[in-house]
Amino acid sequence: MGLDMYLTAKRFIWTDDEKIDSKKLQEVMNTDYRVQYVELEIGYWRKANQIHKWFVENVQENNDDCDTYEVSEEKLKELLNVVNKALSSQSPEILLPTQGGFFFGSTEYDKWYVRDLQSTKAIIEKWLAFPDKDKYDVYYGSSW
Repeated sequence: MGLDMYLTAKRFIWTDDEKIDSKKLQEVMNTDYRVQYVELEIGYWRKANQIHKWFVENVQENNDDCDTYEVSEEKLKELLNVVNKALSSQSPEILLPTQGGFFFGSTEYDKWYVRDLQSTKAIIEKWLAFPDKDKYDVYYGSSW
């Protein structure tokens, strides 16, 4: 068990979408039900409690309830900005403090903390460069 965190992008499939053949999706899924959404996992973290804390405080209105919350592009850019500052700071704990919890992992400011920041930076930069990102809604969710 442990803190698992997901950033997903969900796109509604219109029946007349030129780029996506909904009939082909039905064939791939082996169903005659209409496929309404495509969902991409654009980010995954395990026990990156400092990133989870940021989402709880800045997206989830301090509701740490294992629910799923929509994340705007502006919020992703804000997180990227904070991560970049923390990566170049002598005191990253001021910008992105860790959060303890029963399954939340280490609260040390060590190489694993830095690795989580670097991973977060890569996840957000890759998504922001995705050409069709405006056709998706982005969500953050966690479980433990």
